[in-house]
Amino acid sequence: MGKRRSVIIGATGLAGQQFIAALKDHPQIQIAAVAASPKSAGKSYRDALKTPDGMVAWFVSEPIPDEIGQMKVLNAAEVEARDFDIAFSAVESDVARDLEPKLAREIPVISTASAFRYEEDVPLLIPPVNGSHAGLIAEQKRRRQTRGFIVPIPNCTTTGLAISLAPLDAAFGVGSVMMTSMQAVSGAGRSPGVITLDILDNVIPHIPKEESKVELETKKILGHLAAGHAGIAPHPMKVSCTCTRVAVLEGHTEAVFVSLRRRASTAEVMQVMREWKGDESSRGLHSSPPRWIEVLDDPFRPQPRLDRDTHGGMATSVGRIREDAVLENGIKYVLVSHNTKMGAAKGALLVAEQLIRTKVIA
Repeated sequence: MGKRRSVIIGATGLAGQQFIAALKDHPQIQIAAVAASPKSAGKSYRDALKTPDGMVAWFVSEPIPDEIGQMKVLNAAEVEARDFDIAFSAVESDVARDLEPKLAREIPVISTASAFRYEEDVPLLIPPVNGSHAGLIAEQKRRRQTRGFIVPIPNCTTTGLAISLAPLDAAFGVGSVMMTSMQAVSGAGRSPGVITLDILDNVIPHIPKEESKVELETKKILGHLAAGHAGIAPHPMKVSCTCTRVAVLEGHTEAVFVSLRRRASTAEVMQVMREWKGDESSRGLHSSPPRWIEVLDDPFRPQPRLDRDTHGGMATSVGRIREDAVLENGIKYVLVSHNTKMGAAKGALLVAEQLIRTKVIA
């Protein structure tokens, strides 16, 4: 069949711009429309990005594709879902709570928003980690009596953590996790974003709601489908984290401490991470990297500036793997994950690709 027609909701924001860049020349999905708030509706996409002083507020390193720049922006509240095959939602959660169910009556909605992440009938997908959770989509459609569905991706901080834990849990079992994040400023977006004078020469020790998101989402992602695909039984592991904001543009760094169910040497942990292939349905997709985890031997790696763009920003880089003497069967390591690629639009696109492969999306 031909390419699936997609609409990007919230296309003028930073997350929407990332979707536009990620979908350029995609072999399976085309951008058929862009939608945003009423103040942007009716303008060309390029004009909708212009600020009162004439700046074109495009913040992605790739240029605006010419055909998208000329495209007329739709009012997101008036989008006719039946005109499209799939919607990518890049709006804030309060807006998503209203718009996404309307679209999901007719078509699949893949979202970067947190609005529906914690609902019982909504899977929270990272394709290499929990592709089988897509089995919950049929139950969501049955309960909500819809033709489409909503699938959000997790918080960008959760993504790298869950990917790094998945092979450890499969091989040794995970009993508990402690994590401290050093998160890039781009994770806060541009509205409201982080004030320059707050972040320069500084570390901000609190990100509102972030820690509870990571704790809940990690357990849900690494859990299992309940009997009859009625929901997700969360993983019994204990998760504790502290999330901070640092003066890095892109790439979240996390220091992770894991208590394994079974003792493992650092060599065994490194081998398991290096050999992990992830869910079979996630391999060889257009956006899939050759390896989901890159294990680094250099004790000064990973670093966000050097490692965030590994395999196009789709791999999690792990280093400094050591035994931990405080935790039972303890292992500790440092990871870097790209928050605006695998943790955002490209990660959502990967979900769509997997759902197309498994025929959940026609």
